[in-house]
Amino acid sequence: MTDPIEQDFQHTPAEHKGQEPIIRLRNLVKRFGDQTVLSGVNLDVYPGETMVIMGGSGSGKSTMLRTMIGTHRAEEGSVELFGQNICGLGEEQLNEVRKKFGILFQSGALFNSMTIGENVALPLREHTDLDDEIIDIQVKIKLELVGLREDAHKYPAQISGGMKKRAGLARALALDPKILFYDEPSAGLDPVTSAQIDQLIIALTRQLGVTSVVVTHEMDSAFTIADRMAMLDRGVMLCLHERAWFEHLRDMPVHEAKQLSEKKQLVRQFLRGDADGPLAARRDEASYSADLFGMTMDRVTRTPSVEPTRG
Repeated sequence: MTDPIEQDFQHTPAEHKGQEPIIRLRNLVKRFGDQTVLSGVNLDVYPGETMVIMGGSGSGKSTMLRTMIGTHRAEEGSVELFGQNICGLGEEQLNEVRKKFGILFQSGALFNSMTIGENVALPLREHTDLDDEIIDIQVKIKLELVGLREDAHKYPAQISGGMKKRAGLARALALDPKILFYDEPSAGLDPVTSAQIDQLIIALTRQLGVTSVVVTHEMDSAFTIADRMAMLDRGVMLCLHERAWFEHLRDMPVHEAKQLSEKKQLVRQFLRGDADGPLAARRDEASYSADLFGMTMDRVTRTPSVEPTRG
């Protein structure tokens, strides 16, 4: 019997039966020199859902995002957006596809020499023939969606980190995209601001019907916003399921968890942030002391992780 952790990537959630994926990855391989960062990754994302892509540092999730938006070119496999394979497109054709999606970068990526309003107006000025009056109206609408309409005149240096994220999101919304890509939207934010960004993502998905792909390792955020979750490990798609599957694995009693396969224990350790487990054991196999001196040292005693603060 197949381990349910290895769910078929072509599984369609009940609410999306009959729909074609708006994003489809097939056998995606990405290398940098001799290093394979993504190894045969498959993924379907359906219209209107929020897909969270998670994994530890170096798992390949950021590379996967950049390949999905065309910043990186895959060595093998395909990336289909809106039914079109972008892997073979030239830059001009790729830019036409990019007009249909928006990106919230980890830092916000605002231009410091422009006001918040000017940052949001930039895509409209570059990619449309709208009059200035219409652009000004559109900028106010987008800033109102993220709660920054009254801050349009401020420069990035004059606002907080959370406000920069919201301003970056308003700019990502400028061209009314069908897909929003988020790169670590909670990174560098305090817990309250992070929770506010999560609620904003949920609200925008519901109000605008956009499809959201969120790359994160923040589990509180992931469990708040996700419809489905995908976990990468060493460039391989380890599992892909609805959020409830991951919640069950995370909250499973310890005595039951001990009977899980090593793969499921690895996923559970990541979800809970536990110090002990397969991920820690993997790192201990080639410890620093053994590599440097050919000797072993007593392991530092690990204390249990804190419980997640948000469901």
